[in-house]
Amino acid sequence: MAVDFNHTIVSCSDKEASARFLAGILGLGDPTSYGPFAVVQLGNGTTLDFADDHGRPHRQHYAFLVSEEEFDQIHGRIVERGLTYWADPFHRHEGEINTNDGGRGLYWDDPDGHNLEILTVPYGGGQ
Repeated sequence: MAVDFNHTIVSCSDKEASARFLAGILGLGDPTSYGPFAVVQLGNGTTLDFADDHGRPHRQHYAFLVSEEEFDQIHGRIVERGLTYWADPFHRHEGEINTNDGGRGLYWDDPDGHNLEILTVPYGGGQ
């Protein structure tokens, strides 16, 4: 039996703003509503379901595998919006893009401090 990832809940201080932020940066469709969630549909049938956390959301890491063309577009939107980005998850190499595993990657934060990542080659070079 194959097990496919379907969705996860992203805790945030403003579900609508956070969902629009991510969808806008990634170039995805507008978020939809499902019950108490603002839902961002990803390309492989999975969703990120944003939910308001009335405390302080626990920061998480979310990584997105994208094509080279999508990487350029997303990077352009990050730069256009004046967002800080880094080549590493620990935010030590500001304004840089990594070339790990023969691809490209970068990290940036969402409004609640979630550490977001785009990469063009899976860790280990896709093997």
